[in-house]
Amino acid sequence: MDFMTILQVLDSTVRLAIPLLLACLAGLFSERAGIFDIGLEGKMLIAAFFSAAIAYTTGSVWLGLLAGIAASLVLSVLHGVASITFRGNQLISGVAINFLAAGMTVLIAQDWFAQGGRTPSLSGAARFNPVTLPFAESLQGVPVLGPIYYELISGHTILVYLGFLTVPLTWWILYRTRFGLRLRAVGENPAAVDTAGVSVVGLRYAAVLICGVLCGIAGAYLATALQAGFVKDMSAGRGYIALAALIFAKWRPWYALMSTLLFGFLQAVALRPDLIQATIGIKVQVQLLDALPYILTVIILAGFVGKAIPPRAGGEPYVKER
Repeated sequence: MDFMTILQVLDSTVRLAIPLLLACLAGLFSERAGIFDIGLEGKMLIAAFFSAAIAYTTGSVWLGLLAGIAASLVLSVLHGVASITFRGNQLISGVAINFLAAGMTVLIAQDWFAQGGRTPSLSGAARFNPVTLPFAESLQGVPVLGPIYYELISGHTILVYLGFLTVPLTWWILYRTRFGLRLRAVGENPAAVDTAGVSVVGLRYAAVLICGVLCGIAGAYLATALQAGFVKDMSAGRGYIALAALIFAKWRPWYALMSTLLFGFLQAVALRPDLIQATIGIKVQVQLLDALPYILTVIILAGFVGKAIPPRAGGEPYVKER
């Protein structure tokens, strides 16, 4: 395996890991506040559709991004009303959101565009284009560091760089701000937070809304950056993989980055079966490679990564004592 091939695989790893990373951080905010969110998949899917549809209609990818975030926020509010205000079962609410998004996106897409549940292809200003960082082309000829900077670091869309910036931002919010301290406390002991005069409902809604924004960006990335339009079920289980990555990361931002890069690497490898055959000398079925991220998800959820303890008040509606 030559050096350039390794860089190409790592480049694909970065691109494929970003939607997982954003969805994983979205789930981190929500679950740290005590709200389990199985609906990450549905939020990403509906954001992907509306971002592609609005971007195609208006010709502006930025309006598409805002539309995707808005659509995801609508489902986040719906989940918040069901699980926080009405104290419903959070898991069932999340599953319902996934079913709602899966059916609604295809129905609306067929009604608007009549292309079998997909949007027309995006091009030009209707999608995010790669950004060439300063000096990338001039440094390309420098041994080792030049190709790394040109192939691996430069040439991504702005949402890729935004995705990586959300990791230190999430860490700072959760561990260096009063809001983050209260958010974590709500997920562990909401009664103590309420006793201190802080609104448990307000904090949990804030976490759910942050989750919606990040899922909206993840969905918009799928449709307007990673691909050039919306297709049916294009989230392809990424919301569930993000949840597994969150458990793998034990609800910590920097570990979330590493776990989603691992899943992204497995997806990138699945796109290069010839590379696997050349490396180990054995032909591997493409279907098995495609299943690798999901196999790892099952392994993680089966508990083979050590004991991962979720927030103690996670999944439990808070009832204020009178």
